[in-house]
Amino acid sequence: MATKRIIMSQREVDRLGVIQAVAERRLRQCDGARQLGLSVRQVKRLCRRHREQGAAGLVSRHRGRRPNNAIADSVRVEVLALLRERYVDFGPTLAHEKLTEVHGHAFSVERVRQWMIADGLWQAKSRRKAHIHQSRPRRPCRGELVQIDGSPHDWFEGRGPYCTLLVFIDDATSELLALRLVPAETTEGYMTVLREYLDRHGRPVALYSDRHSIFRVNHPDHDGELTQFSRALKTLDIEPIHANTPQAKGRVERANQTLQDRLVKELRLHGINDMDAANTFLPTFMAAYNTRFAKPARNAADAHRSVLHDARELALILCLQHTRKLSKNLSFRFNNGEYQITKSGHSYRLRGAAVTVCEGFDQRVSVLHNGQPLPWRLLAQGERPIALDDEKSLNQTIAHAKQRQDLHRTRKPAPDHPWKAMARANAERAAAITPSPSGPC
Repeated sequence: MATKRIIMSQREVDRLGVIQAVAERRLRQCDGARQLGLSVRQVKRLCRRHREQGAAGLVSRHRGRRPNNAIADSVRVEVLALLRERYVDFGPTLAHEKLTEVHGHAFSVERVRQWMIADGLWQAKSRRKAHIHQSRPRRPCRGELVQIDGSPHDWFEGRGPYCTLLVFIDDATSELLALRLVPAETTEGYMTVLREYLDRHGRPVALYSDRHSIFRVNHPDHDGELTQFSRALKTLDIEPIHANTPQAKGRVERANQTLQDRLVKELRLHGINDMDAANTFLPTFMAAYNTRFAKPARNAADAHRSVLHDARELALILCLQHTRKLSKNLSFRFNNGEYQITKSGHSYRLRGAAVTVCEGFDQRVSVLHNGQPLPWRLLAQGERPIALDDEKSLNQTIAHAKQRQDLHRTRKPAPDHPWKAMARANAERAAAITPSPSGPC
């Protein structure tokens, strides 16, 4: 007689050993129930099935059946069609969010992941070797430490200009506090975002940045000097802190990776192709991001402080400031131009005085002496000096140069252009050297 083969899982094999011990009275029913994590009543049922059917009575009766909560094949086909049509490069987590929020399909992320792997839309990633870095606990209060960074990326996937996203994120909560797309990571961009941050939240205790020349002077001969941005932070009583490594400000670095995935796809789904439209959309994106990823602070107190300066004073603080010394006729030079103070009265007292020239990013100039504005007039203006670029602003400069050159590509040189003057001089010189033709009549 052929022996019937019974297929059992490891859990069922372990359960069989306990039930046999209970049936042979080597173990009490209450002790067996405690070992199996079941009630005594369920152990009695299992013992009865074991007496009637043997080991086969302990095999799950659901094996081989279609689950009651199984998802219909038509739903799977519909979801995969949506993924191929609209979310072909989305990861399983983000695709699951869109399927739930936009299309009303409520099932697990793992289900979406398995379907995408089976359909070739997602490739399972092998676990990378972990790099261990010393972890730092979060600050207890919101607004104590705000990490800032710029993320250059093709945010519009070729539909718009290559630009940089400036990110301000709270260390205590991982909450995005400010976002703005700018052409390049510059002092102007950071001061613009800082002004928006101050209007919305107030003054944080400290800003945590990298060691870029926007935030600190890195030349050893000028150690201790302030950059334009650090000078503004000092005036506003905000402590600047500089990280030695990218891992030290890991919260903003990880946020940049998430934004380069999620924000790029949101801009595509909303049909946004330029920075102005994107900056209008960013507050809506930040609210949704913070709802999903922000953590509660250990301390409910908010460390932000009120801003003590009015709008005019903030405009003078968050601009480029330079120191100049007045001559005997109360004039000074700035950006290859000559300016003169026109103050009436005892203005001769200002001879040799040091004044602060405030240049706004809209090219407006203000002159201050001991914090008070001075009237001035422009005597002469030459060509503005060429600004210095680094690796983060180089792309913006090249883009502007190409745009300017494309506009002038078909323009002819002016009549007095040096190139034409040289050509005329060469023609006149050749005519003077060539002898006039003469010959016999």
